[in-house]
Amino acid sequence: MKYARFIYLCLLAIAASFFALPNAAQKDYLSSLESDKIRDAEGTNERIKLFLTFADDRLKKFQYELQHPSSNKHPEMLNALMNAYVGCVDDAADLVQLGIQKQENIRPGIDLMAGRTKEFLQVLEKLSADGIEIEIYKDNLEDAIEGTRDAMNDAEKAKKAVAPPPVRRKN
Repeated sequence: MKYARFIYLCLLAIAASFFALPNAAQKDYLSSLESDKIRDAEGTNERIKLFLTFADDRLKKFQYELQHPSSNKHPEMLNALMNAYVGCVDDAADLVQLGIQKQENIRPGIDLMAGRTKEFLQVLEKLSADGIEIEIYKDNLEDAIEGTRDAMNDAEKAKKAVAPPPVRRKN
């Protein structure tokens, strides 16, 4: 009798964890469609590209929201978009580090990361210099600038750590 109850509780715990896995895998700043795209991506380079695309999307939405404010939850939306941007950039940077550890060929992802973070940093610094309603999102903006700089520096270091592509010689 005791064993049957123990086995029942174990099965119940396993079932609960099984159903909780899909929700745990989804980041709170990604839609379910975006999470599916990340999960279905072919390799690390493609995942890095997707995260940077999502980061760009959040940054553009942030700029749009500044130019066209709505009366409905404006400060919450601005901060949520900035946090989502930072999350996407951080995840892309984490994938770069993971790709290096696994010794994958992620040179295209690293190059994309280095280029895109420079672009993102220019936009963020412009917002910091002359942003509208900056007091609402200043802390998150500072975090975004710091996270983007870190990601850019990590990408530059990764360029040096990853072997250059082979050079083909003509016969």
